[in-house]
Amino acid sequence: MATLLEQLSSMTVVVADTGDLEAIRRFTPRDATTNPSLILAAAQIPAYENLIDEALRSSRRLLGESAPVEQVVHEALDEISVIFGKEILKIVPGRVSTEVDARLSYDTEATIEKGRKLIRLYNDSGISNERVLIKIASTWEGIKAAEVLEKDGIHCNLTLLFGFSQAVACAEASVTLISPFVGRILDWFKADTGRDSYPGPEDPGVISVTSIFNYFKTYGYKTEIMGASFRNLDEITELAGCDLLTISPKLLDQLRSSDASLIRKLDPANLAPVAEQMNVDQERFVSMMAADRMATDKLSEGIKGFSKAIETLEQQLAHRLAQIEGGSAFSHAVQEIFLLNDFNGDGCITRDEWLGSDAVFDALDQDHDGRLTPDDVRLGFGGALSLTAV
Repeated sequence: MATLLEQLSSMTVVVADTGDLEAIRRFTPRDATTNPSLILAAAQIPAYENLIDEALRSSRRLLGESAPVEQVVHEALDEISVIFGKEILKIVPGRVSTEVDARLSYDTEATIEKGRKLIRLYNDSGISNERVLIKIASTWEGIKAAEVLEKDGIHCNLTLLFGFSQAVACAEASVTLISPFVGRILDWFKADTGRDSYPGPEDPGVISVTSIFNYFKTYGYKTEIMGASFRNLDEITELAGCDLLTISPKLLDQLRSSDASLIRKLDPANLAPVAEQMNVDQERFVSMMAADRMATDKLSEGIKGFSKAIETLEQQLAHRLAQIEGGSAFSHAVQEIFLLNDFNGDGCITRDEWLGSDAVFDALDQDHDGRLTPDDVRLGFGGALSLTAV
C-alpha cells in the first residue's frame, strides 16, 4: 500500500518547508522553500557552520577590512540565503524559494532591487532564473514589485498571503506562485472564536485555499497555488490536488508513516462554483483588506515575525564574525551599539535610551546599576551572553 506521502505526491507537488539540508535529502521533494526563520534554525546545526563562515568571509572581502560589522552582516545575509539555496538545488530537481528581507515589504523599489540582486547572485553561480523563486510578502507594494520582476523574467513566490484580495491581485500581476498560509489562518480563527479545533473540511485555512483554487482555475489564471504553514495532517489531506503544498519535516514524517487512503479534494476538472471575476486595483485591495480583519492582522504579524527572525539572524552572524575575526569585530559591534543607543553621548546607555529588550539590558547590566558602559556591552557580547539572545 502506498504511503500518504506517495499518494499525495502523485496529485500534488510536495515542497519541503525547511532549510535543513539533511531533511531535504531524506524526503527528496521536487522543490524546497526557506526563509530567515528556517535558515536561523539550520544555522544552529554545526555541519552548516562552514556555509555561514564562507558567506561572512566573502562579504568581508567584498566590503574591506574597515567596513563596520553591521554592513558586513547585512551583505552576508544575501550571500547566506543564496548559499543555502545553491546547496538545496544540489538536492532537489526543481526550484528553491529565496526570501527578500521582510523589512522591505512596504517598499516597492527596494524590493525590486533586492530581488534583482538575489537572482544575480544565483546567475553568477550558473543557476538559471527557472530554478529560483524570489519570495516576497503579499503587501500591495510587494505585489507591484513582483509584477515588475516577473516582466524581467524573475519568478516570484508571494508569501504571507491570507486574504482573497491578495490572491487575486497576485494573479492579475501574473505572479508565478502564491503561498496561502493555511495554519496561521486557523490560528487566528481559533483565537478569535475560542474554538479548540475545526474538522478538516471546516478549517478556515482549508476553505480559503479551496476558494482561491476554484477561482484561479475557473478563470484560467496561470499563478500556481502552494498551500503553506500547516498545523495538522487533516489540513494537508483536505488540500490534496492543490498545485503545490509546502510541508514541514515533522508532517512529512507523519505522511510517510501512514498508509491511509487519500482522496483528491481539489481538481481543475471538478470545480465548485465561484464568484464573478473581479479586478483588484489598489483602492479595492485596500478596501478588501480593511474589511478582512484576519488577513490584515496576520499579514502585519507575519512581517513583524519574519523581520524579527532576520534581526536575530543578523545578531547571530555578528557573533560568529567576531569569533572568526577576533576582538576587532567585537570592538566594531560595541561602537555601533553605542552610536545607536547612547543618545546624549555621555558614554553610557540608560534603560530609557536602550532600544532593545529589557531582558537583554538586564543581562548586560551585570552590576545592576541601571547603566551600560562599553565594558558591560563588550563583556556581555564577548563572554557569557550570546548575541542570539538580543
